[in-house]
Amino acid sequence: MDKGYEKERFTSLSIKTSVVDKFNRFCKEMGLSKSMTLLVMIDFFKDNGISPVESFGLRMETLESRISTLIKKRMNGMIAIMKNIEKTQTKPTTAMLLSLFEQTEPPKKTLIVEKKYAKENKEVQFRKKKNFHSNDDGQWKK
Repeated sequence: MDKGYEKERFTSLSIKTSVVDKFNRFCKEMGLSKSMTLLVMIDFFKDNGISPVESFGLRMETLESRISTLIKKRMNGMIAIMKNIEKTQTKPTTAMLLSLFEQTEPPKKTLIVEKKYAKENKEVQFRKKKNFHSNDDGQWKK
């Protein structure tokens, strides 16, 4: 039984025997009941906007070209969007970050205690290099 159509009644159609034979073979190929095969065919034609009377020759080629044109347009649109994002967001942000990292560090202001300690260290280093010694008077002699 066809799912969703169990409670519906059957109605007969008057169809030529040669057409019924072709339709029966087609139903077997599809693996569906006659009702479901006919329903699938009708839905296919409606969904795709195709008329069973029209020839597919030129129409099929135009469908392919239209689809490829649409895909190309979408891709071009995506590329344009990505380039715009790169110009307006990515590059300026990168430039700002690089400028922040490239700046030299501001000179450190040493504390008074550190200054005193730094002066003492320089004097000690200077004395060691020159072999100077201090007297008890606070004068430096060799």
